[in-house]
Amino acid sequence: MQTEAILENNNIYIAGKVVEECVFSHEVYGEGFYLFKIASERLSDNEDILPVTISERLIDKQKLTIGTNVEVTGQLRSYNNYGGKKNKLILTIFAREINLLDQQTGQNPNQIFLNGFICKPPVYRKTPFGREISDILIAVNRAYNKSDYIPCIAWGRNARYLSNLHIGENIKIWGRMQSRKYQKKTGEAIEERVAYEVSISKIEVGAEKKENAKNVVLMENDAF
Repeated sequence: MQTEAILENNNIYIAGKVVEECVFSHEVYGEGFYLFKIASERLSDNEDILPVTISERLIDKQKLTIGTNVEVTGQLRSYNNYGGKKNKLILTIFAREINLLDQQTGQNPNQIFLNGFICKPPVYRKTPFGREISDILIAVNRAYNKSDYIPCIAWGRNARYLSNLHIGENIKIWGRMQSRKYQKKTGEAIEERVAYEVSISKIEVGAEKKENAKNVVLMENDAF
C-alpha cells in the first residue's frame, strides 16, 4: 500500500516526437538506463524539449529513432549532478510505460500531478508588464525514504495564492512539464542553458504538514 501511495503522488503522462536518440545514462544492479528527448507541442505552437529516462527492459532502444512518435507514462524524478563546482538539480521523466504511436495526432498531451511539500519559501515577483509570477520548490516523497525536488512556476492568482504559503505545507499540483532557455554568464563567457519546471494550472492545499521540510538538503535523490 505504501508503494502504491508513492506512485500516486507523482504522475506524468506525455506524448511527443523523439528529437534526440537514446544514449546510455547509468546502470543500477545490472539494469541499464538510457536517456532520450522528446518534443511536446504547446497550444501556442511552441514546443518543449524534454528528457526521458528509460530502462533497457521496457523497450528496444533501437526503436526510439529521431522522428518516432511515443507516449510515456511515469514520474518526474530529480537527482544531483556533482560534475561542477556547485550541485546542479537535474530533472528527467522516468518512464514506467512507453508506447510507439503510428502518427502524431493534434496537440500532444502533457499532464502532471504532484503531491508534495513546500521546501523553500515561495518567490513572488512581477514582470515589467505587471504579470504576477511565483516560483516554488516542492519535495515529493519516493520509495526507500528518498524524495524528488521539483521546481514549479505559477502565474496570476495562482502565483498570488502561492506567495502566502509556507515551508512544510502540503500542496497538490496539476500542470505540465516545460523547458525554458536562459543565459548564464560565467566569467566573460555567456552560456545558453535549459531549465525544466512544472507550469502550474491548479493548486490544492492538503492537510498534512512536514515539519522537517525546512532547511532541506538536496541529497539522497540521485538513484533511479
